[in-house]
Amino acid sequence: MLDVVALRALQQVHVRGTLARAAESLGFTPSAVSQQIKRLERQVGVTLIAPAGRGVVLTPAGRALVDSSSDVFATIEAARNAARSVAEGAAEGAVEIVAFSTAIRGLLAPVLQQLRRQHPRLELRICEEDPARALQLVDTGLTDIAIVHDADGAPLSMSRSLRHTQIHVDVGDVAVPAAHPLAASESLSTGDLRDQVWVTSPPGTVCHDWFRHLFAWTDIPEVLHSADDFSTQMALVAEGDVFALVPRLARPQPPPGVVVLPLSGPPSREVRAVWRSSSDASPGIRAVIAALAPAQPVAP
Repeated sequence: MLDVVALRALQQVHVRGTLARAAESLGFTPSAVSQQIKRLERQVGVTLIAPAGRGVVLTPAGRALVDSSSDVFATIEAARNAARSVAEGAAEGAVEIVAFSTAIRGLLAPVLQQLRRQHPRLELRICEEDPARALQLVDTGLTDIAIVHDADGAPLSMSRSLRHTQIHVDVGDVAVPAAHPLAASESLSTGDLRDQVWVTSPPGTVCHDWFRHLFAWTDIPEVLHSADDFSTQMALVAEGDVFALVPRLARPQPPPGVVVLPLSGPPSREVRAVWRSSSDASPGIRAVIAALAPAQPVAP
């Protein structure tokens, strides 16, 4: 019979790229991970890892073993969760969640007190990660729940071992100097905005993509400033004659001198909670998903 602990160690070496990083993720020493993999090689009868620069890579046999191990871990996890669900009947223990920063602030933080009150024996551990990395972590069993978003309608690529549910739809609003004539508008259109000067998020961010999509059918307006922090963007709007496109979920309290207006046909992104299908029976995961699922839209 294969050593499941050693099989998990091999999986983490594949994900992390070095014995040291795999050991850190598992709470072992690099020497212990090395010994586990050697034991697994003896059980299988083939070499599973090979040196590669300063790290290691899986041999074709090692990769085949890892690729076929997901069902093993899923079955073990499902059996464990089913036993806990029957025995405990309540959510308790640790649930690890990874999420992008504004989801932590706008969606997770507001439900923490509710979860503590309803499930006092439940311990939540939250870590910030970008969506692509978060999906990898939940798929490989390194975390329990990932909070991720798409990019203005572009679907996320998820493995068949994952389940997900929409918990929020985030949209972009426009921050306008209070003294600007458009500040008195009830809402804005692309036509209102194309002659304005802007501060935007840096290229490669969702908000910069939103900005470009907003003006996909016309000339891109002048961008005077670039800032990743939305409080900084708001400060520039307040002090200068620039506009900013800010996700509602990420928006700080507007400072004096700034008016935030909704857009007609605004850019948007779906926010989803993702977990492994083998975790369906986990009372803790079910409790977190239930708290997040009815998340109310952030007011304009």
